Amino acid sequence: MRRPPGPAAAAGGLFPAPLAGLVAGLLTACAVGPDYQAPAIAPPAAAAFVSHADGVDPAKDPPDAWWRLYEDERLAGFVAEALAANTDLRVAMANLQLARAVMREAHAGRYPTTQLSAGALYGRSLTADSIAAAFRGHAEDQTTYLGSIDVAYEVDLAGRVSRSIEASQADAQAAEATRDAVRVAVAAETTRAYVAACSAGHELEVARRSVEIAEQTVSIVARQRSAGAASDFDLARVNATAEQARAQLPVFEGRRRAALFDLSALLGRPPAEAPAELAGDSHLPTIAAALPVGDGAQLLARRPDVRQAERRLAAATARVGVATAALYPRVSFGANFGMTTNDALKGSNALTLAIGPLVSWSFPNQAVARARIAQSDAAASAALAGFDGTVLRALKEVEQAINAYDAETTRRASLQAAEGHAAEAYRLSQSRRREGALSQLDLLVAEQSLLGARAALAASDSRIADAQISLFKALGGGWREAPAEKG
Repeated sequence: MRRPPGPAAAAGGLFPAPLAGLVAGLLTACAVGPDYQAPAIAPPAAAAFVSHADGVDPAKDPPDAWWRLYEDERLAGFVAEALAANTDLRVAMANLQLARAVMREAHAGRYPTTQLSAGALYGRSLTADSIAAAFRGHAEDQTTYLGSIDVAYEVDLAGRVSRSIEASQADAQAAEATRDAVRVAVAAETTRAYVAACSAGHELEVARRSVEIAEQTVSIVARQRSAGAASDFDLARVNATAEQARAQLPVFEGRRRAALFDLSALLGRPPAEAPAELAGDSHLPTIAAALPVGDGAQLLARRPDVRQAERRLAAATARVGVATAALYPRVSFGANFGMTTNDALKGSNALTLAIGPLVSWSFPNQAVARARIAQSDAAASAALAGFDGTVLRALKEVEQAINAYDAETTRRASLQAAEGHAAEAYRLSQSRRREGALSQLDLLVAEQSLLGARAALAASDSRIADAQISLFKALGGGWREAPAEKG
């Protein structure tokens, strides 16, 4: 991941022999500075991911519209709405349009600049008044018409214009990659908010079933107390368990409302227009098949932030050439055609025509130009380091996401087994309690174990869904279906 030596060293060979450099520049008329070469990706970075998990498939590249793996049309509709109306995406689109407008401005440097001016003057001039006064006369008001056309064209001997175009093109491509990165984030966070709302509803439903079990236990113990088979202490303990179960209900309800507000903001809606259809939904979207992840090479080609960093490096490299071009003369050819006419004086029309080159050169003091080359070279080195860091971060995020998903799926398997054992223990405890072979305290312990196991399993389901979304977000899909835009 290294590029050729910076231009500071290359330009140093041109001077203190400036005339030789000038002659070479005039003869070759080439762009100075380094020619950009995309940094090579190290083979380990392009290989298969280090982390392995039963729930992922490295042999398949993830689909761009990965959220469709949930087979939830309502979710797909929300993602489509967010990609059309999200405010962050609108900002990214505006920045892209700005970058493209700057690129068009840079391209205009290849063409001559033209300026047309025209005007009319009415009155007496000071000179006419002075002449008339010398002869004891009176100068008449006169109308004078002026017009001129100026044309100028810069000969791009050192490549200043072409390097500027290269930089602006790379900037526009980096802005496009930024737009795509925002699309990735919007798709992932919309899916996350939707799943979070459903997850909170799922956990709320589990908590409500736990409350029902706890209330049934309270009813049983209350009847036993009335019959003298249970004490006030027993009733107080089961009431405490029931209240603890009820205390979870507002927590999950608050989480669901918060997720709905997140979703409405992502959709570009005010909170009052949050999707009401999810308010009572307890269905948790799941992906039954193994998650396709591909390999490192596919990842780096797909992630917009890697492309963004590479384009920023290309722009920084081109700007080194722009700075280096300041060591050479700037040659422009210009032409001017002007006309002046006066309606009071016959034969007063005056025509002017001028054409010729204009050379400007900061020489021999080139300290400022060399300092700017050093600045540009340092900026290019920083951009290279940024690219390397982006590649490493992309790989790291995927490896972490695979491990987090694998850990949670493994944990869920154990929690599911624990929930099954807790349910069986509670069933047996109820039977033994009816037979009088088990104390009310033992039954209460079995009940608390079952409620806790069910809550833990529901929470694990939510974390698995969140881990799936984090993995797909790290994989960088979701930007290729961008709508057509103007400009």
